[in-house]
Formats: sequence, C-alpha cells, structure tokens
Amino acid sequence: MTAPTPNYSGVIPPVVTPLTTDGELDRVSLERVVGHLLDGGVSGLFALGSSGETAYLTPGQQDEVIKVITSASGGQVPVLVGAIETTTNRAIERARAAAALGADAVVATAPFYTRTHATEIDRHFRDIAAAVDLPLLAYDVPVCVHSKLDPELLLPLAADGVLAGVKDSSGDDGSFRRLAIGARNLTGFSVLTGHELVVDAMMLSGADGSVPGLGNVDPHGYVRLHEAAVRGDWAAAKAEQDRLVGLFDIVTAAAPGTASATAAGLGAFKTALMLRGVIATNVMSPPMRRLDAAETVKIAAYLDRAGLSRV
Repeated sequence: MTAPTPNYSGVIPPVVTPLTTDGELDRVSLERVVGHLLDGGVSGLFALGSSGETAYLTPGQQDEVIKVITSASGGQVPVLVGAIETTTNRAIERARAAAALGADAVVATAPFYTRTHATEIDRHFRDIAAAVDLPLLAYDVPVCVHSKLDPELLLPLAADGVLAGVKDSSGDDGSFRRLAIGARNLTGFSVLTGHELVVDAMMLSGADGSVPGLGNVDPHGYVRLHEAAVRGDWAAAKAEQDRLVGLFDIVTAAAPGTASATAAGLGAFKTALMLRGVIATNVMSPPMRRLDAAETVKIAAYLDRAGLSRV
C-alpha cells in the first residue's frame, strides 16, 4: 500500500527579513532572497518564522514582509506564514491578516508568556484552524515558547484535520521519530524537521522535508541533501549534511559574551547573505546587534571552506 502523500515536503527555508541601515524592511533585498531560494530549488517559503525575526517586527512590518514574499514568489511555491503570537485571539488576528495577503498556509506555536495547560494548547490550535480557511501547521519550538508539543497532542489534532503538518524545532529526536511513526497513515499530513544539522537522519526517520534556517545561505545544498535522501543515496546525503554542518559553524563567529544565541545565529545568516551579494546589510532588529568587521571575516572563511561563492 502506498503511503499518503504529504501536502508539504522538500526544503522550505524560514526566510530571513533583510533590514535597511535605519532598521526598516529592505524590500529589494528581500526580493533577492526569494529569488536566491527559488533558484536553489526550494519547495516552499516560510515567512515570519524565527529566522525572519517575526517576534521583533511590528504588525505593519509583518504585513509588508508577506506582501513582498508572496509577490516575489509569484505562486511558484507555497508560502507558509507565521502567525506567532502569545495567545489565541492574537494568533487568529495575524493568521487572518496573512490569509488576506495571499498566504497559502499559516504556522502557529503553542501560546506563550502565559502559563498554559495541554488542554489549552489543544484548544488553541483548534480555534485557529476554525477561524481561518487555510491549512494550519504547528511549530514546535520549546526553547522559545517553553511548551513541548508531544506526539500525543499533535497526532489527534492531525487525525481530526486540525493540523496539516508540524515543523519540529524541538531538538528532541526521539519525539520526532515517534511523531513520524504515528503520522505514517495520515493523509496529507507533513512532518518537517527544523533541526538543520541532522536532516539526513530525520529523513531516514520519516521526515517529509526540512525547514532549515541555514537554507537561506545555501539552499542548493539542502535541496541536494533532500534529493539524495529521497532516492535513498544515504552516502551522498551524509556527505552533503557533513558539509552543511561545517558551514553552520558561522554561528560561532560572534564574539563570546556579546550576543544572544538568536543574534549570533541570525546575524551569521545575514552576514553570509551579505557576503554572497544577496542582501545589502546585515542589520538586525533591536536589541540585537549586527556582526562587526572582524566577525564578518570569520564568516567569509567558513563560506570559502564550504565552497560557496561570495562577492
């Protein structure tokens, strides 16, 4: 019997949000990012995720990001849009805005800041799905929202048609494996890993695809990795993953004790994209800082080592 086909598969990078020197959205650079990702062969685009600095952007800026990405992609691939808010009504408001601006699907986390029970998380996803006529994916990112979305919570929501998929950035590979096993016979349900250093292993475990932040820098590499895994060439998948693990070391470029893990990671991605000629600046949303000249030199060396061109 043939396994059900997932609605979302392949490589769906969480698109970075380039900013101008005065901290506003750099629309031209964002259009170039979209073109860069499409040229890399990605299967979809995830707007307003963690790598898109969604928590730092105003609602107006978020709307502009959606407009630019949906316009620049031109319907070539689905655009998934984050409706990442603290509580249900706020998430519904953002999901409705995304739908009105052309999103193909919305992505929501568990509620956060407030203390939340599993029954409330279940209700949260059901209420969002009922309020918006778009597919809904859950985003499991406990490092940010402090709630783990266990398979025991997610699979009933999927079976009931509430969830179209899950982006798992929990780093809990055992939980991911149990989720993939439980989802095998769910029609259209997508299991996507955000654990960019072990995509080959997650594909072997049953992932339908990946949502790698590092995919902004090297979409071609992640697409080669995915295609190798799909055809069962695990040696090629491993070799590509090993190279990408080395590239991921760009996140260590920030001077110790001067930046959060978020600023170090996103700052490295933006700096690499700047060096590759895709975006104009590596400006970050406050209170994060941009990486400096010395840190940029380190990132250039990692790009060279990974065989990536730069301007």
